[in-house]
Amino acid sequence: MPLPAMSPAHQKALGAWYTPPEVVAALVAWAVRRPGDRLLDPACGDGRFLARHSRAAGVDCDPEAITAASGTAPHSTLVCSDFFEWAAGTSSRFECAAGNPPFIRYQRFSGRTRQRARTLAAAQGVQFSGLASSWAPYLVATASLLRPGGRMAFVVPAEIGHAPYAAPLVAWFATRFARLRIAAIRQKLFPALSENTWLLFADGFGGSTDALEFAILDRFQTNADATPAETVSLAAWRRWGRRLRPFLLPWTVRAAYRDAVELGGTTTLGRIARVGIGYVSGDNRFFHLRPSRAQQLQIPEALLEPTVRSGRDLGNGAVTEQTVAQWRADDAPNFLLRLDAASAEAPGVRRHLDSEAGQTARQRYKCRIRNPWYAVPQAKAPHLFLSYLSTDTPRLVENRAGCVCANAVHAVHLRNGGLLPQSIAPRMLCRQWRTPLTALSCEVEGHPLGGGVLKLEPREALRVAVTAQELPDESDRLFRQGTGRLQKWRRRG
Repeated sequence: MPLPAMSPAHQKALGAWYTPPEVVAALVAWAVRRPGDRLLDPACGDGRFLARHSRAAGVDCDPEAITAASGTAPHSTLVCSDFFEWAAGTSSRFECAAGNPPFIRYQRFSGRTRQRARTLAAAQGVQFSGLASSWAPYLVATASLLRPGGRMAFVVPAEIGHAPYAAPLVAWFATRFARLRIAAIRQKLFPALSENTWLLFADGFGGSTDALEFAILDRFQTNADATPAETVSLAAWRRWGRRLRPFLLPWTVRAAYRDAVELGGTTTLGRIARVGIGYVSGDNRFFHLRPSRAQQLQIPEALLEPTVRSGRDLGNGAVTEQTVAQWRADDAPNFLLRLDAASAEAPGVRRHLDSEAGQTARQRYKCRIRNPWYAVPQAKAPHLFLSYLSTDTPRLVENRAGCVCANAVHAVHLRNGGLLPQSIAPRMLCRQWRTPLTALSCEVEGHPLGGGVLKLEPREALRVAVTAQELPDESDRLFRQGTGRLQKWRRRG
């Protein structure tokens, strides 16, 4: 529950989403072993974790939060400060820590706080990429303040199970704690957020482990620290791309999947094709015209290139000349204005470029850094299109009309000398894409974005398995079971 006085915008900027009381009670009860233990909450908010223990210290950068915490936990030591600045200078050490660190994505996690966070993490031996969200360095900095044998219990984003930037964190915790447990919870602990959250328990600071415990729960349980769990060796974790999400699958499905991807007739999309984002126009409204608008401006049709603007344009079959004809009939804004220095001087085009909308467009970042600003780059027609935001399985669709595509879909270009003849490769590849194996592979290699959506980045798409083999019915059954399970986990619990 957010602080009553905190606006939604302020709450989002701070990454402040306050933890349900039952979760707070369970985490503190596990972290604190003795009455004399000192408890640290590195982002204490309104003090609800601190209020559960008589010897506690809390840090928060928000004065409003500190004021609230002083009323909620008057016995606690409170510090209003940037946590990373405070952690770098304090001599205090703690037997335990518990909390819910701020979840601020890398785009907003910036400035001096981000620099301090990365510097402190690097000093502890963790090199986070520029894509790391705030919670990851919070956990490293917190662990660095524990006494030998100390323990931590924290709410963490489900990204700990799949995000590349989270992998160094998991590996580092295994080298610093004797026991590491991650509890995956399908039920949303924060119904207002699209992001799912899991729990992390770490015990025996100063030790190390070569495996972690991975517990799978449909709903939060107060004994999440002790529920049955699979022991996942770090070696197995690495074999699955340093991701825990595949371990949501039953071992029978994982074994069948491994057997299938190792068959001679199975390959990856990356061995057949190159996958990349489409063009970036810089101002979609200005550069994408409806036929009626182009006619009104007297822009020659030769300068308008049919384009797939989003996954909604893909349908379930190929993009064909009939598809483009339907866009024209619907007066859809699916026509990219393609210009060079010569065509830009055509009277209708010049009026469009010099219009108020054109004056606005040329000031946008992507346009400002281009020369000339109106020439949209990288608009090359691919062999196929691939959706990368999907509620079901991502769609691979033939491009029979020679269309280009915006960066809301992926452009798939078949490699020269690929495994299949170029003349029939797109059709055969689409057929192979629609197999149960590939549907499961999209779930394994992609990642949940929140709100039930699967995102398939280009580097993830390259790893997706496709096969020319006829697989046993039992394997297909297991793959469908696994796909359904992972889709259930990324959808609202």
